Order: sequence, then structure tokens, then C-alpha cells
Amino acid sequence: MEHGESGLPKIGAPAQRALEGAGYTRLEQLTGVTEAELLALHGVGPKAVRILRDTLAERGLSFRGG
Repeated sequence: MEHGESGLPKIGAPAQRALEGAGYTRLEQLTGVTEAELLALHGVGPKAVRILRDTLAERGLSFRGG
């Protein structure tokens, strides 16, 4: 499901490009942003955020509160 051990999970191509364009290439980097900040990126929608949230939770991690 993932691109690499710490990589991002499989999400839609537009969301993948948006995250990489914003400099997010590792799942752990997403603990420093809020869901709202991700949703503000063009191409990132609720489904991608849900997948990312679930993947973070599986590792005991979460988005930054806010």
C-alpha cells in the first residue's frame, strides 16, 4: 500500500502530486500539519485525508491539532 517504508500511502494521483509539490514525501512529515492545511492544497480532498489519517493512526501518529 505504501511507496516505501515511511513513504506516503497510495492515494489519488492529484493528491500525491499536491503533497509532493508541497514537500511532503514521508508520512511522518504530516504530523506537523492539520487536516485543514492539507485540504487547502489543490488536489487533496477528504478521501485522501481520510486515508492519510487512517495510515497515521495505524502507526500511533496523527495530524497536528488545530
